Amino acid sequence: MAGSIAALLRPALLAGLLLVAGAAQAQTLNVEIDRSARIGLTGSAASVIVGNPAIADVTVVDANTLFVTGKGYGVTEVVAVDGVGRTIFQGEIVVTGGSTGSVRVWRGAQATEMACAASCAPSIRNVSGPATAAAAPAASAPTP
Repeated sequence: MAGSIAALLRPALLAGLLLVAGAAQAQTLNVEIDRSARIGLTGSAASVIVGNPAIADVTVVDANTLFVTGKGYGVTEVVAVDGVGRTIFQGEIVVTGGSTGSVRVWRGAQATEMACAASCAPSIRNVSGPATAAAAPAASAPTP
C-alpha cells in the first residue's frame, strides 16, 4: 500500500519540481539607456545581484518587485534569490540606445552625449574615453 501511494505522489512531486525550476527560467530584458523596466517576481527576493552595475542598476521596490534602470550600453545579468538561496529570477539585461532623441558627438577619443528635442543640448551623462567608443551604438557618428 505504501508503495502505491509513493507511486501516485511521484508524478505530482516531479511536476511541482519542474514548475519551481521553470519559475527561475532565464529571460532577456531589453532596456533603453536612462529608462527603467519593471520585473515582477514569482516569489519573495532576499538578495538581488547585478553582474555589472555600470550597465544596469536595480531598485528593489518590495520583495516581489524590481525596477531595472539602463545605466550604460552593454549586456549584464540580474539574479534574484529567495531566503534559502533558490533562484527566483535570472535574466540577461541588454541596455541599448533606443529610439529617444539623443546623439553622441565624438572629437577624437572625447565623446559628448546630446539630448535632442526641438534643439540639442549636452546631456548630464558623462561620456568620454576609448572604452566608451567600443560600446557606442551604431547610430553614433564620429566627427572630425
